[in-house]
Amino acid sequence: MLASYTTEWLDLVFRWFHVTAAIVWIGTSFYFVALDNHLHEPEEESDREAGVGGESWEIHGGGFYRIHKFRVAPPHLPKPLHWYKWEAYWTWLSGFALFCVLYYADARLRLIDPSVADLEPWQAILISLALLVAAWIVYDLLCRLLSEREPLLAVCILGLVTATAYSVGELYSPRAAYLQVGSMLGTIMAANVLFVIIPGHWELVKAKKAGREPEPKPGIVGKQRSVHNSYLTLPVLFTMLAGHFTFTYTHDHAWAALVALMVVGAAIRHYFIRRHAGETLWWIPVGCACAIAGIAVWLRPPGPAPAQPGVAPVPFAQAQQVVAARCQPCHSLHPTQSGFSSAPANVVLDAPDEIHALAAQIKAAAVDSTVMPLGNATKMTQAERDLLGRWIAQGARIK
Repeated sequence: MLASYTTEWLDLVFRWFHVTAAIVWIGTSFYFVALDNHLHEPEEESDREAGVGGESWEIHGGGFYRIHKFRVAPPHLPKPLHWYKWEAYWTWLSGFALFCVLYYADARLRLIDPSVADLEPWQAILISLALLVAAWIVYDLLCRLLSEREPLLAVCILGLVTATAYSVGELYSPRAAYLQVGSMLGTIMAANVLFVIIPGHWELVKAKKAGREPEPKPGIVGKQRSVHNSYLTLPVLFTMLAGHFTFTYTHDHAWAALVALMVVGAAIRHYFIRRHAGETLWWIPVGCACAIAGIAVWLRPPGPAPAQPGVAPVPFAQAQQVVAARCQPCHSLHPTQSGFSSAPANVVLDAPDEIHALAAQIKAAAVDSTVMPLGNATKMTQAERDLLGRWIAQGARIK
């Protein structure tokens, strides 16, 4: 385990790098998908004779741009030729480094939940790495088998994502399970660039250097994979953000909630892709809004249990004692738990008013589920969880 201060600096640096690289990658990816949908037949005969398949006029930054896309390749290889690949590579590398620092280096605390599966750290890490590799192999094989049947391919991918979400939910802590699914999809996206898209570009370049006409297939396949990446982007982003929203991954059917919200993300992306092509499918945003509302109702935590006759009120002093022993070691201005130099997610439970204000979050994370304490590092018992639940149900009074 790394020293807590070192870990937090590595977390900061890699997270900053990861988010920056992802912004650049997503931005260029979305731009080129939109650009392809904005292309129209070139107006000038000379452009068509030169092999231009589409053109687009754009205005940005105080100037006009005229963009040409060749059907396969230009008559002569231009210099310089700008490539877009390192955005993808650095996004994956920084994300994997972040996963190693936060989850692999402290697997017992963050990756493993003994109440879900009592794995050894080496087992949990090995399974995680194997799943990253398997995700790419299975996806790539499906793409090669179903390259001409995109709707069936989409159904198969959705089925595999669903099976994966359920399976990793039976292996890892809830928050880590979401990140594992997102990491697998992110690995697919980066591998698409490394193993398909960029090699396809190199085939075009090599053909021009050799003085022969390039084959169009590598470019077509690369474009298909680019579109796949575009659809996966918003689902992956959700898994990266969901860790900040306990109500998503602490539900009894968190795996189903994950899949449902991923489908919403992919649908939103489809709306914008079709919008760029000049087709406004208004029913998609309306349907997504209704779906999110329905999911919100489904995930809504249960209300306070009705008071039971004969059940004595739980004094705040007892609830505070549990919080002090099981929660404050991490969630304090001055944590005492090994591996923490500041309160996770800035959740501080030192003062009575802070405990009262965060009673709903305590209920979701430590009463309705066993997400907290992380890895149950402070050994919270079921009796203590029940006591906190009764105190919260009785109004979470501190006086």
